[in-house]
Amino acid sequence: MHLILHMRSTIILLLFIATFAACSNPDKKPDVSGIKINLATQRFEQDLFALDTNNMAASMQKLAAQYPGFFQDFMGNILGIPAGDPQAVLIVKKFITDFRPVKEASDAKYKDFSAYTEEVTQMLKYTHHYFPKYPLPERLITFVGPMDAFYESTLGWSGDVITSSGLGIGLQMHLGGNSPLYAEEGGQGYPQYISRRFEPAYIAVNSARNIIDDMFPDQPKNKTLVEQMVDKGKRMYVLDKLLPDVADTLKIGYTANQLAGSYNSEAVIWNMFTENNFLYESDYQKIKSFVGEGPKTPELGDESPGYIALFTGWQIVKKYMADHPDTTLEQLMQMDNRKVFELSKYKPK
Repeated sequence: MHLILHMRSTIILLLFIATFAACSNPDKKPDVSGIKINLATQRFEQDLFALDTNNMAASMQKLAAQYPGFFQDFMGNILGIPAGDPQAVLIVKKFITDFRPVKEASDAKYKDFSAYTEEVTQMLKYTHHYFPKYPLPERLITFVGPMDAFYESTLGWSGDVITSSGLGIGLQMHLGGNSPLYAEEGGQGYPQYISRRFEPAYIAVNSARNIIDDMFPDQPKNKTLVEQMVDKGKRMYVLDKLLPDVADTLKIGYTANQLAGSYNSEAVIWNMFTENNFLYESDYQKIKSFVGEGPKTPELGDESPGYIALFTGWQIVKKYMADHPDTTLEQLMQMDNRKVFELSKYKPK
């Protein structure tokens, strides 16, 4: 059955937006002001594009020494150049020439990166508070990569990565949603529902998502829909804790209207899952519109967001944690997903 997400009146919608743009977790956030974080910011793109293109081999050797670990990650995993490729020097030289406009666009937007370093540093303080045994990244490394250097985390796609060297920030994916470099005609061709998230505000969000995935690697995808929803909901709940001052719209990647409409239609969404027997379905072809990126959820109408499993899983886990407040984040992440669902007794009205 084709369902439509109904919106309330403008006044009520604005109330929803005001409510859910703030952190969804009403708990008092911990005081992390006493936690000291050592996070050095390195501008890899500045050093890469400053290479002497007339003496590339020697310049690249110096860059590799300056960025031990990350240089190899950039070459192999971002530029896609196999180790020992005899054409590596020529490929990098061509990349520098071809992507000069992208680098100049990032220079204009990120001449001073200190504000974003501070946002990530604050996130790392909360990470240390909740997960004191986790070895925090010590470097924030900005880079400019190919426009299709796009990576999938368990909560969505981004141009940012986590490596053994630190947190990598792909500035080519943070130039602003209206950048002509993302235009579907003449550019890489990203649809608007994706490119609108290519904003500076997502730097800390993507970094937190990558840290969560690093702490708790994704399990095989042959799980039922409800298990996948709860897994994503757990990660969204941890994201709430690591970014208590960040708007929910940024954490989930919905527009304000989509998030307000989802809360308003929470029971409608749930009924769609239950009435069509989707909850315990594990056939990816039958559930892919719920668990992946998309402009909308076809079963819910044109005004709905894609990736609706993020929203529903988030609500299930919030319900569970409201009823079991003594559960630590570590315990939550280790719990069986189906058990979390069953104990949550989630049934929106």
